[in-house]
Amino acid sequence: MNFHPNSTILFLLAGAVIVFVIAQSLFFLIRAWRRAKVLGLETGKLRKTVVSAAVFTIAPAVSILLGVITLSKFLGLPLPWLRLSVIGAITYELPAATSTANALGVSLSETVMDPKVYTAICWVMTLGIFPGLLWVPLFAKKIQKGLVKMKGKDDKWGDLLMNAMFLGMISAFLGMVFADIRTGLAGWIPIFVLLVSAVLMALCGVLIKKCNLKWLENYAIPISMLGAMVFAAVITPVIGG
Repeated sequence: MNFHPNSTILFLLAGAVIVFVIAQSLFFLIRAWRRAKVLGLETGKLRKTVVSAAVFTIAPAVSILLGVITLSKFLGLPLPWLRLSVIGAITYELPAATSTANALGVSLSETVMDPKVYTAICWVMTLGIFPGLLWVPLFAKKIQKGLVKMKGKDDKWGDLLMNAMFLGMISAFLGMVFADIRTGLAGWIPIFVLLVSAVLMALCGVLIKKCNLKWLENYAIPISMLGAMVFAAVITPVIGG
């Protein structure tokens, strides 16, 4: 039997897992809504929260869709569809698949037809993300207690520590942004996109503070992300093509 990354069985397996995840999400959404009603929260506030949360998912969903399309050329559709639907970490999935393919000497421009290569990539992507499942139950509670304790002693230092942790997490991916700046103007595309996103976020901040547009607080991040994506889609063919 010949292997193919777009085989029907892979679609069925991926679809079954995704349906389970969607059902689980709907279950907890209904439970949370009912619990909120019991606590006396107004329906209007609940709807506003749901809408703002849904809007916030648009920008990440677009980037995830682009990631699925990118990986599908190499790994077929079922595996990227499953991985990015459940995990959604495009900043992890793409480098993991790329580094494994490079280590095996496989071209990213061709569909993987070797089951051993396909399996190796699946294992690397899975085992690479697996430590997170252990870190959370083992250390998250202790770290959270430490942060709360520090914030209780000194609120400013607590905020600084939280910001430092966030920036540390973000800086882990900056290598991908600056990796190709020596290759020419095309290598600066990620930098330009990053700057555009920062400018859009700054503009939203100015509008929120100066124009008192409080409703914009819930949409500032999606606006900056979507704006940066549109800019990337426009500038990449111009500079990179």
